[in-house]
Amino acid sequence: MSSALVARLRAAGSVFAEDEADVLRSSAASPGELEQMTARRLRGEPLEVVVGWAEFHGRRVVVDAGVFVPRARSGVLVEHGTGLVGQGSVVVDLCCGTGAVGVALHHEVPGIELHAADVDPAAVACARRNVEPLGGHLHGGDLFEALPIELRRRVDLLVVNAPYVPTDAIASMPPEARDHEPRTALDGGPDGIAFHRRLAAGVADWWAPGGHLLVETSMRQAPLTAEAFERAGLSARVVRCEDVDGTAVLVSSTA
Repeated sequence: MSSALVARLRAAGSVFAEDEADVLRSSAASPGELEQMTARRLRGEPLEVVVGWAEFHGRRVVVDAGVFVPRARSGVLVEHGTGLVGQGSVVVDLCCGTGAVGVALHHEVPGIELHAADVDPAAVACARRNVEPLGGHLHGGDLFEALPIELRRRVDLLVVNAPYVPTDAIASMPPEARDHEPRTALDGGPDGIAFHRRLAAGVADWWAPGGHLLVETSMRQAPLTAEAFERAGLSARVVRCEDVDGTAVLVSSTA
């Protein structure tokens, strides 16, 4: 049965058929459930949605249908964010999706005050299951509009995975992302930087003195992302995490 499952997944186009088969088998409670999960995967649903979880930065997070699936490359936000905060720091995971980045930072730096926010109610509901057990707080709304007024001038670090896929490029994305993840989590506008410009325009109202913002981007778009913040009078530089092939722009308060 094991080899048959691998063969079915491979025939459907899975590049990592053996690994996917292991995840499906370990997540199914019965042969019947395994068959149901396999059928869903063969129809193109993301593996993480089928089994209900994803591994991110060494930990499992809950993943619900219709929510952006965390990618390994977002680990760049954790790797570079960890050194910017300490116990008692206020951290906001903005455009949080499942809340995976905030959860990882909480485990790396115990004692942070964690907030997570997303415009998508489905993402907020999913992130609540991951973040609230850690004592974190969930907020719903569009970018900074989601945050409570009490956080103004108090945030030490914002980690952001805002949509950054150029609108015209969405059609060429893998079907499991294009067809099963919300467009609001993918579409970054004509050049992919629309949300980054909005972040640049509003972040100064939320930073604590010496605060930082880390926003995920792509290698190709990184110069545009950095330029968006520099045009707003902020200090920005591109950072990388080669282990996960992740790229981000680090923006620092001048206060």
